[in-house]
Amino acid sequence: MADTTIGRVADQPVTVEPAIVVGAGAAGLAVAHALMNAGVPTAILEKESRLAEPWHRRHRQLHLNTHRDLSSLPGLAYPPGTPAFPHRTVVIRHMNDFREENRLPVQFGVAVEEIAFKGDHWAVLTSAGPRLARHVIIATGRDRQPFIPEWKGMEGFAGRIIHAADFGDAQDYAGRKVLVVGAGNSGFDALNHLAAINTAAIWLSARNGPALLPKRIGKIAVHRLSPFMARLPLRVADVVMAATQRLVFGDLTKFGMPPAPAGGASRLTSDYTAIAADDGAVRAIKAGKIVVMPAIREFTRDGVILANGNLIHPDIVIAATGYRTGLEPMVGKLGVLDGKGVPLFNGGEADPNLPGLWFTGMRPSIRGCFANAAIMAKAIAKRIAGSAGVSRQSGGSG
Repeated sequence: MADTTIGRVADQPVTVEPAIVVGAGAAGLAVAHALMNAGVPTAILEKESRLAEPWHRRHRQLHLNTHRDLSSLPGLAYPPGTPAFPHRTVVIRHMNDFREENRLPVQFGVAVEEIAFKGDHWAVLTSAGPRLARHVIIATGRDRQPFIPEWKGMEGFAGRIIHAADFGDAQDYAGRKVLVVGAGNSGFDALNHLAAINTAAIWLSARNGPALLPKRIGKIAVHRLSPFMARLPLRVADVVMAATQRLVFGDLTKFGMPPAPAGGASRLTSDYTAIAADDGAVRAIKAGKIVVMPAIREFTRDGVILANGNLIHPDIVIAATGYRTGLEPMVGKLGVLDGKGVPLFNGGEADPNLPGLWFTGMRPSIRGCFANAAIMAKAIAKRIAGSAGVSRQSGGSG
């Protein structure tokens, strides 16, 4: 994107809008709602043609790992009878209901290509033309682009390599030899489903051990304790999580699982590694149905060579290797991203040299993405509503 193009935007007689939210996921909807309730006129730009597109694309068995009572958008509860861990279709309906109930002005099919700072406002170059705004809130999500490492020899591999985002129907793996790479949240999600399928073989290639918690202990949904955990100092939260993991699952290193490099709460903060949830995978590991293996060294035409030199022959490799924000084209020139493309600030934090630029929903939280979206939304709306130069309207969003 050429600087000259976006530079010309400021010379055109375009109205400077009070706030533009980029992305209409949970974080974007929550912050737009908070801004409008604070009297700040807000536009919401969404590149897809409908809400919750990532949820539409994920596999049909997907449920939230977070409890429904802590996974709703502000002011809107799930319908009576909703399971403790809502199915993806329920989440999709919830997001649409929230938009309709609060009359949120989402503009679909508008992609933001680049933004540039113009001193006291922002130039926003979109697929539908230029916009100007006093405040721009980036809410495009930390899981925007599935990431697969460039393993040696993978181009010549005769089997399939897919990302965990494209897991599909668990029944499609019946009778197949499956290698899951990565023992994080998405890796265990895949393993939880595969554990119930009559596969030919399941391997887990784990470079690091996970911070792993059960969905329930007895009748207690573990995630309901997350608000308490979030208030603990990192070291204390690390100890509590590690003790819970050991108490519930025992010593998983006996089954080949490498130890975790750091505590679960610390990894959330330092490298944005989400906490994994077990729902049957550990039982399958202990029973030998899922075999834990070392990291991948390279691919051959018909197999995978592991770090210990062993060769296995999977039909399908599921890369549960994380995501990238994909923000480099949009804000890469502004110096606001770290080496992994994650914004250096989030929520109510901002760069004093770039006033009016905000990010939300870019980091994992013990509370979960929905609860954290509401917290970030309040913080951002408070900062924007209290800033100079923001015109307000009377009334809320509904």
